[in-house]
Amino acid sequence: MLEQKDLEMIAEIMRQVAREEIKPLETMIENDVVHNIKIIAEGHADLSRKLSDAIETERERELLKVRVNLLEADVKMLKAKLNA
Repeated sequence: MLEQKDLEMIAEIMRQVAREEIKPLETMIENDVVHNIKIIAEGHADLSRKLSDAIETERERELLKVRVNLLEADVKMLKAKLNA
C-alpha cells in the first residue's frame, strides 16, 4: 500500500507533467489566438466606421434631393413668371 509521502510525490509529478503539457497551449493562445482576435476586432471597427460613413452619405444624399427639389420648384416658378 502507498504511504502519504508516496501519494504526495505522485501528485507533484502529475502537477509538473500537467504544467509541461499546458505551457505550449498557453503559448499558442498568447501568440495565435489573441493575435487573431485583435485582427477580427479591428475588422469589426472598420465595418462600424464604414456603416457610419454610409449612413452619413445617405443623409447627405437625402438633403441634396430636397435642395434639388426646392431649386426645381424655384426654377419652375421663375419660368412661369417670365412666360407671363
